[in-house]
Amino acid sequence: MAKKEKLHCSFCGKTQDEVQKLIAGPSVYICNECVDLCNEILEEEMKAESKGSSDKTLPTPAEIHAMLDEYVIGQERAKKILSVAVHNHYKRIYSPLKDDIDIQ
Repeated sequence: MAKKEKLHCSFCGKTQDEVQKLIAGPSVYICNECVDLCNEILEEEMKAESKGSSDKTLPTPAEIHAMLDEYVIGQERAKKILSVAVHNHYKRIYSPLKDDIDIQ
């Protein structure tokens, strides 16, 4: 009988005996160490992207109101309400996500 070839990680080349876990894909394998490394890389990229988005200054409700004044005549109450709502919407978009919040 042919000797069964040991499986190895397609990324780092370690055999299944050298790692804790070897995950199989379609004709490829990845070890737990490479998965951890990939997760670290992705987390660093996400942190870098979130830092970039936090540098953006949010327009104040007064600035939004001034922009609306250029296009909308009258309707001061509606412009005031819309300005505050848009400002709050931007704050929600740019705030970090919190996964532990349950909405009922």
